Amino acid sequence: MPVSGLDHINLRAPRALMDALRDFYCDVVGLRLGSRPPFSSHGYWLYAGDQAVVHLSEALSDVPITKSPTVYDHAAFSCSDRAAFEALLRDRGIEYRVAEVPLTNQVQLFFRDPAGHGVELNFRA
Repeated sequence: MPVSGLDHINLRAPRALMDALRDFYCDVVGLRLGSRPPFSSHGYWLYAGDQAVVHLSEALSDVPITKSPTVYDHAAFSCSDRAAFEALLRDRGIEYRVAEVPLTNQVQLFFRDPAGHGVELNFRA
């Protein structure tokens, strides 16, 4: 019973930050707001193509935040048109760094979302 891939990430945040994350992942990363089942809590599903890859959920006061010895570092997205992404990041004043993956010539852009989570955009050579 092998795993076939990663389905989505879920970010939980207070409503105002969740709305800022929605705007960031749509306007900067290029995801689109899509349908979401009628859960009892407020939230958004953000899509890449037909897949809801980022779920945003409102942090409720009765749901404890776990204290983990590990750190969530970043989410990575496969992208095209590196020049357009770099221009968008520069225009919005978003600091980023560029890295090249050895042997593959794949280029990566790294930056942070409004909550401080790492975002990685991957561009094939």
